[in-house]
Amino acid sequence: MAALDDVNAGPEETVAELLRTCNAAPRFTAEVLAGRPYPDADALVARAEEIARALPWNEVELALAAHPRIGDRVEGASAEAQASRREQSSMTDADAEVRAALVEGNRAYEARFDHVFLIRAAGRSPDEMLAELRRRLDNEVGTERAEVTEQLAQITSLRLKDLLS
Repeated sequence: MAALDDVNAGPEETVAELLRTCNAAPRFTAEVLAGRPYPDADALVARAEEIARALPWNEVELALAAHPRIGDRVEGASAEAQASRREQSSMTDADAEVRAALVEGNRAYEARFDHVFLIRAAGRSPDEMLAELRRRLDNEVGTERAEVTEQLAQITSLRLKDLLS
C-alpha cells in the first residue's frame, strides 16, 4: 500500500516499481512520474486512466505481457500476481464447463489477435467473461485493440485505487 504522499515524493525508482504493478507499459510509468505531484488521489487516478487510454499499441502490448490468461491459476508472490488473483477471484466458482470454454476461447483469441485476451475481471462472473471473450472474437483488429486499451485503463485504475487505499 502507498499513500498519495509516497507517490508524490517517494524516490523515482520506488514509485516506478509501484506503478509498474498497475500497468507495465514503460510510457505509463514515465508519464505518471512526470506529472508529480498530484493534488489528490482522484487527480492521480484520472491522469493514470488518461495515460493508459492514450498508450500506443506497442506500449499496450508490453503491458499485456504482464497479464495472465483469464482462467489461468496465477502463481507467484509478485504484486502483479496478487492483483491478478484478487481480480480473477470469481474464477474459483467457475464450473468445469466454463473453465474448458475459457481455455478454448483463449486459444482462439490468441490465434486471431496474437495476444492474451484482456478484460477487467473484477466484478465480473466467469460466465460474463466468457460471453465477452466470445463477443470480442468477432471484432476487427482495430476495434479489438481499442477494447483492449480500454480494459487496460480500467484495470490500471482499479489497481492504482487499491494501491492507494
